[in-house]
Amino acid sequence: MKVNGKNYTAVWMEKGVVCMIDQRVLPHSFKILRLPSSEDTAEAIRNMTTRGAGSIGAAAGFGAAQAAAEAAKGKSFRSIFSKKMAVLRKTRPTAQDLFHALDRIADVVTPLSDRPEIAVNMARAAAEALSNEYVENGRKISEYGEKLIPKNGVILTHCNAGWLGLQDWGSALAPIYAAHRAGKKIKVLVDETRPRLQGMKLTAWELKQEGVPFEIIPDNAAGHYLKAGDIDLVITGADRIAINGDAANKIGTYEKAACAKLAGVPFYIAAPVTTFDPACKSGKDIPIEERDHDEVLWISGRDRKGKITEITPAPLGVTAKNPAFDVTPASFITSFITNKGVIKPAKIAQFCKKLGN
Repeated sequence: MKVNGKNYTAVWMEKGVVCMIDQRVLPHSFKILRLPSSEDTAEAIRNMTTRGAGSIGAAAGFGAAQAAAEAAKGKSFRSIFSKKMAVLRKTRPTAQDLFHALDRIADVVTPLSDRPEIAVNMARAAAEALSNEYVENGRKISEYGEKLIPKNGVILTHCNAGWLGLQDWGSALAPIYAAHRAGKKIKVLVDETRPRLQGMKLTAWELKQEGVPFEIIPDNAAGHYLKAGDIDLVITGADRIAINGDAANKIGTYEKAACAKLAGVPFYIAAPVTTFDPACKSGKDIPIEERDHDEVLWISGRDRKGKITEITPAPLGVTAKNPAFDVTPASFITSFITNKGVIKPAKIAQFCKKLGN
């Protein structure tokens, strides 16, 4: 994906330093952060400098490689590496790709604990390979998903599951990009996505970069347009998918899925198979992250004079609840668009079993 004529992924590593696009300041400025330590990378994941399942996974992989390099400088490689990995694990509890990435690097590093120099090189190589796989996963999702989008189709999105969220191409936006590049006359209705406004800030920014026609709508307008027959299909991403087909995604996804179900509109979830959690039997087993209530009460943006500022529309001194995710039941999901093909919710358990073999 190009920004100002230059190719980027959401997260990458240069000489041991993790670099990432700061998603917190988009769309008003484009900023690259350089994170020299695994602790810095962990904090960037926690505070949502980078976000989206795949980009979290890539960042975690690079952070784990940093942890290995830092551990190699100490007296007890295994102990130091374990402690630093524990810090990374505590950053975002719902995102399955975080744990997939950390487990993958740990599987490479742990057997080499008595050979730190080799462990560090292997960790870096594994993290790079994982990042490249996320890019390729997005490309494959685009191929499978594009076929589901009709000519002149109107697609509803929620949150941001584009190239910012999956290194490149994206998950939910990948089929949209492919359809647009194939010449289909499509249009996207972009949910604003309260409370952090990732739809309005990030998805709209991406679609504008790509030249895809879109309009931003309030979150609570989606049901109106679905009921009116103005939407042909819904595509969202996911942060964790249980083997019974239940899926956790950005708060508000469940409402969109319920409205789509009532309106008879196909509801698709696009995600790489690394987002499937074979150890999770149903949505009841998915931990739901609760974030700081200031994300609900305070909003940042550009005022009419062009100044970036932060305001609160709420009365001072009040509190708020802020669950970051909700769970959409499998019965509301038409299919999953993955890098391995389009999969029905009822086939997830069988598919995960096959992957394990």
